[in-house]
Amino acid sequence: MTLLPEKLLTGYRNFMAHRYANETMRYKQLADQGQTPETLVVACCDSRSAPEIIFDTAPGEIFVVRNVANLVPPYAPDGEYHATSAALEFAVQSLKVKNIVVLGHGRCGGIKAALDTESQPLSPGDFIGKWMSLVGPAAEAVSANALMTPFERQTALERISIRYSLNNLRSFPCIDILEKKGRLSLHGAWFDISTGELWIMNPETGDFLRPDPEEVGAATLE
Repeated sequence: MTLLPEKLLTGYRNFMAHRYANETMRYKQLADQGQTPETLVVACCDSRSAPEIIFDTAPGEIFVVRNVANLVPPYAPDGEYHATSAALEFAVQSLKVKNIVVLGHGRCGGIKAALDTESQPLSPGDFIGKWMSLVGPAAEAVSANALMTPFERQTALERISIRYSLNNLRSFPCIDILEKKGRLSLHGAWFDISTGELWIMNPETGDFLRPDPEEVGAATLE
């Protein structure tokens, strides 16, 4: 009987022999004292865009919630099940994070599905279709632009959806209040899988800037 795929077991053995061995005390401290991350990252569940790898973080440094297309739904205290909203509530109210980053990425399957008006549901529940309807109006507008190539339309909606999510974050009363008090900062970023480039959203203009990897904090328009 196979308890886990061999690839995962091999990876775990490597983790114990190297990373855990080198950071044993850190893991023990996290276990004893709990986590105190300063940043929450809302990321896509795409296997190619793991925020812990992109930002090269140590255990306990960032709190991550991942879903299809890194979307944040609007505030809806309706008694239903809201996984992303629950994670936001815990990160902001319990962990008291100081930053929230919405991290999008290129070649996102969820965004591609939102733009494909002829796509069929993957199951009778059409969970992805319902979820991606959060950016439905933007998807329709972008899809209607015949002057853009399919790649340009996808990149545009990937970035627009980040702005949508940031607006939805501000619909949560606790987030809106803390941001206005200067105790919480919201950020948007877009990761290009093919080049490794990270584009950061200018909070004033909404434009995405590409920082020089050799100069942290410096950013210029392409």
